[in-house]
Amino acid sequence: MPGPGGRSVYPKTPRRLKQIEAKRSAILDAALGLFSCNGLHGTTVEQIAEQAAVSKTNLFYYFASKEEVYVDVLRRLLDQWLAPLRALERDSDPVKGIADYIRRKVEFSRSHPEASRLFCLEIVQGAPLLRRELETSLKELVDAKAAMIREWVAQGRLAPVDPHHLIFSIWATTQHYADFAVQIDALLDTGLDDDRFAEEAVRNIQRIILDGVRIRPPA
Repeated sequence: MPGPGGRSVYPKTPRRLKQIEAKRSAILDAALGLFSCNGLHGTTVEQIAEQAAVSKTNLFYYFASKEEVYVDVLRRLLDQWLAPLRALERDSDPVKGIADYIRRKVEFSRSHPEASRLFCLEIVQGAPLLRRELETSLKELVDAKAAMIREWVAQGRLAPVDPHHLIFSIWATTQHYADFAVQIDALLDTGLDDDRFAEEAVRNIQRIILDGVRIRPPA
């Protein structure tokens, strides 16, 4: 029995819910690649449906509009993008914890380059559809981690550093390898798909960042 918008109002069994989630995920995966290349306005519903191997009508069973697909893609990638920061824990050794965070961020840029580029594109455009998420989930997490870093500094476990500028610096350096991959390839004829270069990037970023926050013995 169809409900408003043509969607079924029959109770959904666990198996059916799993099927729905799998189909929604496939649509979001297809949309991510298109949005990261063409943006929201340069991507059509027909392109998303074709890429996801569903009909346009079927796509609208799972999503009310192209804009809803776009926002769900952004929410999912924001959750993935924040996962490395969530893993930075208070009881970590500060230097090791930050080094591990840098590695996880580079690995994210390596394994999710399209997600990183789409997130960058949304931010550059003023985040019209992601602003609320930035002001809530992102801000809450960053504020919590900034407070943790301030504690490390107060405890003498890190050199004095502004936590937000530290986090911004890590974001800028690690995401560069995904967002500006074409530029890196033009300059060096390589990129994060090369294991050696990826490890070299991690170690150099770690050295640059950690040398600025590591406690040094008095001269």
